[in-house]
Amino acid sequence: MEELKKFNTAKFLSFALGFFGLQFAWQMRIILSGPVTENLGASPFIFGLIWLAGPFTGMVVQPIIGALSDKTTSRFGRRRPYLLGGALLSALALWALPNSEIITNTIGSTLGLNIHPLAALCFAAVMIWILDACVNIAQGPYRALVPDVVPQEQHSVANSYISLAIGLGSVVAAGTAPFLKWAFNYQMSINAQFVMAALAFTLGMAWTCIFIKEKKYEPKQEEEKTEKINFIQSLKDFFALSPEVGKICWMQFFTWIGNMCMMIYFTQYAIHTVYGVPDLSGVNEVIKSSYDSAVLAGTNFSSICFAIFNLVCFVVAIPIGVLSVKFGNKKVHIISMISMALAFLGMAFCHEPKFVAVLMGLSGLGWASICALPFAMLSQYIKPGTEGSVMGIFNIFIAGPQVFVCTLVSWFINKCSFEVFDGVNYHWEYTFIVGAICLIAASLIAARVKDKIQGI
Repeated sequence: MEELKKFNTAKFLSFALGFFGLQFAWQMRIILSGPVTENLGASPFIFGLIWLAGPFTGMVVQPIIGALSDKTTSRFGRRRPYLLGGALLSALALWALPNSEIITNTIGSTLGLNIHPLAALCFAAVMIWILDACVNIAQGPYRALVPDVVPQEQHSVANSYISLAIGLGSVVAAGTAPFLKWAFNYQMSINAQFVMAALAFTLGMAWTCIFIKEKKYEPKQEEEKTEKINFIQSLKDFFALSPEVGKICWMQFFTWIGNMCMMIYFTQYAIHTVYGVPDLSGVNEVIKSSYDSAVLAGTNFSSICFAIFNLVCFVVAIPIGVLSVKFGNKKVHIISMISMALAFLGMAFCHEPKFVAVLMGLSGLGWASICALPFAMLSQYIKPGTEGSVMGIFNIFIAGPQVFVCTLVSWFINKCSFEVFDGVNYHWEYTFIVGAICLIAASLIAARVKDKIQGI
């Protein structure tokens, strides 16, 4: 391979803009999928099962797409066809998701069918699965693009720029509706927020695909003879890279159990625990309408908290990359995860809104590190030409833990109900206790990882 040219700030920003759009769309899905599906009749356990879309598509789609992108020989590059294709398909799902009830009713009236009340919920679940699959189609090749086009010595910085884009994209996505309400007393509809996310994802990814050039991949003669992708062999090769890779994977496994306990359930926690709204999945329309203002207030509060969370991620993303170069990825990552665990414990036992908002800001330190340093730690062991498949397999240890969170944790919350005036409510705060324990476990595993570069 030719020596890769160093990136300057402008090129790093162009490189990261696509991930800005990707995270913008993902943030809308995180914040708003709960209220959308609960309004269509989803209980906490059903909500968790719908969230299985992310981990299942991540475990299946990313390894396959990552390996395919390693072998792609199109004139547009190895990774870019997947980046733009995933963004365009996601845009369609983002538009359809909040319109699920309208779409199913329209189909029913057109065909003269009696639509079951849960048809809209099923349609919304399908749209979420399509959205998550398409995000994974784009995300795996995007991470693999780092070692493709960025010099080795700039990998930590490149991943920090991705972390910066994740933070900024999430801040803008989460903060737009509350800002418009505060500044102009205009409440942006859920439909409009999803359309905004679709445009951000498509335009951001298009910018990166246009301004980050890839050389056409020309496979070696022996590679041309291998047409089938042997996943088992890829998995064996992955763990044969180094004994440290297994430790990094286990660290990532517990990290993402902890992280997703907050990501998946925070909006429901804000609505039902902080603002005291009872579960609305099984109540009549009269009771639902009586809580409209409280649900809106809880949703806006969740958006504000996610904006603070991601603003901190945005602010510290580059400094974390610089500190990791000076002190090592491991040390910085451990400190960041412990700060996140402490914040989770605080939210589990104190539900006062201002305190929760501050603790979400503290959690942002851990999120900035999670978005960058595990990938920088792993990239030290990647062999040239295997970037896509390695990142795809590594994503199993991000997606797999989410299955645990979507099933066992949601089942646990579903069992922890208590009676309130208009029905029942759930102890959503318990998810933070589970998350904190797992983040501490991840920190202990990280302490055992040896840094290849520093030899410690």
